[in-house]
Amino acid sequence: MVKGEISINEALCKGCGLCVYHCSRGCITLSAEKLSPSGMPLASFINAEKCTACCVCAWLCPDFAIEVYKYTDVS
Repeated sequence: MVKGEISINEALCKGCGLCVYHCSRGCITLSAEKLSPSGMPLASFINAEKCTACCVCAWLCPDFAIEVYKYTDVS
């Protein structure tokens, strides 16, 4: 089974929410605890067990703030 994990560069994220809106698995949210310099909530990776590394979040991010890591679960 393919699993995924994403890394969000907080210095690049502007909190637009495109990744949150387009993640069909609900793996990303906007965090009220972490804010961008402009005061917008930053994207945060949640629900890692549901991520399939489809890469839609990274493709749609206008600021190239998301990196996707794909691995195969061998357990």
